[in-house]
Amino acid sequence: MESTEIQDWKENLEIMGHSEMARLWRYAPAGHIVFSEECLYALFNKRFKEFGGWTDKISKLIER
Repeated sequence: MESTEIQDWKENLEIMGHSEMARLWRYAPAGHIVFSEECLYALFNKRFKEFGGWTDKISKLIER
């Protein structure tokens, strides 16, 4: 049975936009659950690619 944190992140990843996902990719701390749990990373990777992945445009959009 999956933890509620994993389930919550699955739901969040399903509704996150391209820029939100890019910010998570760039600024998440090392060991973040999305990138350390295989099922979450697979979902993140699939959805991020659907948006076009990492582009110059998205990189500039999320600059601090």
